[in-house]
Amino acid sequence: MHAPHKRTARRAPRSVRIAVIAAGLALTAVPVAAHAGAPTHPAAEQRTAADAARAAAATGLDDPAKKEIAMKLVSSAENSSLDWKAQYRYIEDIDDGRGYTAGIIGFCSGTGDMLDLVESYTARKPGNVLAKYLPALRKVNGSDSHEGLDPNFTKDWVKAASDTVFQQAQNDERDRVYFDPAVKRGKADGIGTLGQFAYYDAIVMHGDGDDSTGFGAIRKRALAKAKPPAQGGDEVAYLNAFLDARVWAMKQEEAHSDTSRVDTAQRVFLKKGNLNLDPPLDWKVYGDSYHIG
Repeated sequence: MHAPHKRTARRAPRSVRIAVIAAGLALTAVPVAAHAGAPTHPAAEQRTAADAARAAAATGLDDPAKKEIAMKLVSSAENSSLDWKAQYRYIEDIDDGRGYTAGIIGFCSGTGDMLDLVESYTARKPGNVLAKYLPALRKVNGSDSHEGLDPNFTKDWVKAASDTVFQQAQNDERDRVYFDPAVKRGKADGIGTLGQFAYYDAIVMHGDGDDSTGFGAIRKRALAKAKPPAQGGDEVAYLNAFLDARVWAMKQEEAHSDTSRVDTAQRVFLKKGNLNLDPPLDWKVYGDSYHIG
């Protein structure tokens, strides 16, 4: 598997985002409820039971209600919208050196996670509309090249986004690579829901690699200033140190120079002492205001 490198914010101009969404309106995803009368596959039953067990054991950001909040918070920063499920079809090149950025978490053709996603989708559904691009995705990995992808890759991505199998593949890759590791590490450090979200948002943007601005380096910089609760430290002090380190990392790259997703979002919740991310939540990203009641 290919470990993702640093990520970038992917907020596109409103005109571009609207055009992308409009292009996919005719390809609205089929609701899961539409299949309610169909026979249930044993594997689906097992997944449902496993999901129920995980939900029962959830105590932080992995609680279903908190996870939904996390998805909306990230989407506000990445797509200027709380409708994160509308982003399955999102795709564009934002000229950040990582090729195409797409989907609910910003899978990139140049960082390996898009390749992993399409491989996973193809393993589940051979012959899907994106399967033919696998050789090209392997070739462009590590670069910003579109060779072998243009001119129809973006159109085919939007087509694939109407497939619930592809949507689930995006969900699963998001959890495997970003969400689950962030929650696990947050709980190990003894931090609550807000802290776990801070970890998650950092991994989404910066990746979990060994570079100087990756999540590991951000956490190490924070640990030099304060201890997490698991080491006997104060949670608020530690989270302030972590967010300070996060802002420093963001400022090392021009694409991340707007730090409002920390300054006027996560920091706002922390100042209010809302360590559990309990609604109502009010925040701003890039000057736009958002609310979860």
